[in-house]
Amino acid sequence: MTDFKRIPPEQAHAMRNAGAVIVDIRDPHSFANGHISGSRHLDNHSLPDFIAVADLDHPLIVTCYHGHSSQSAAAYLVNQGFSEVYSLDGGFELWRHTYPSDVEHDEQQ
Repeated sequence: MTDFKRIPPEQAHAMRNAGAVIVDIRDPHSFANGHISGSRHLDNHSLPDFIAVADLDHPLIVTCYHGHSSQSAAAYLVNQGFSEVYSLDGGFELWRHTYPSDVEHDEQQ
């Protein structure tokens, strides 16, 4: 795979259940207020450490608010050597509407 693919929530849900990693690039406050269950928050500070220890061949799904910023982030991750990167169409907002019971909230911020 030389580029990322855009996928709908249904495909992302199935891939996550099969072991794909979901990374959320929204701001920390938004992530704390609600995120896809099991997803990991990434920002400019945590990204280098994530890349250093990640399995570059493991499926990776990137999400943001509405699926726009995640496309740029997905392209960046492909350029960093990840071989199977996806951008979640509709972002967290569409996921939240599609799978409302599959959203976690952090207790502390």
